[in-house]
Amino acid sequence: QVRLVESGGGLVHPGDSVRLSCAASGGTFNNQALGWFRQAPGKELEFVATIAWNGIVSLYADSVKGRFAISRDNAKNTVYLQMNSLKPEDTAVYFCGSRAFYVSIDWREYPIWGQGTQVTVTS
Repeated sequence: QVRLVESGGGLVHPGDSVRLSCAASGGTFNNQALGWFRQAPGKELEFVATIAWNGIVSLYADSVKGRFAISRDNAKNTVYLQMNSLKPEDTAVYFCGSRAFYVSIDWREYPIWGQGTQVTVTS
């Protein structure tokens, strides 16, 4: 079974950029779609971005479209979330999830999750 570990979060200022990584171990990474979700304090888990197993299809939440970019390196068993032009409302714990092959914006369709990484955007 795939195990996921997120990294790259931290404390940043509005307008800054951050790249999150989600490293997979165990199982087969190349047939997994990966998704990034986030949860702000007192709010529900929210879809951010997802990428299909082959990297060809990716989807974004409207709130991050044009600012965030998801990518994957199957040779390194890693998916990335490049976050640019960060805003205070991007503050959240960011989680990556894994599911077989195809993208989904519904967190309930991801059976495997990492532990999350905190991103705080503040001036």
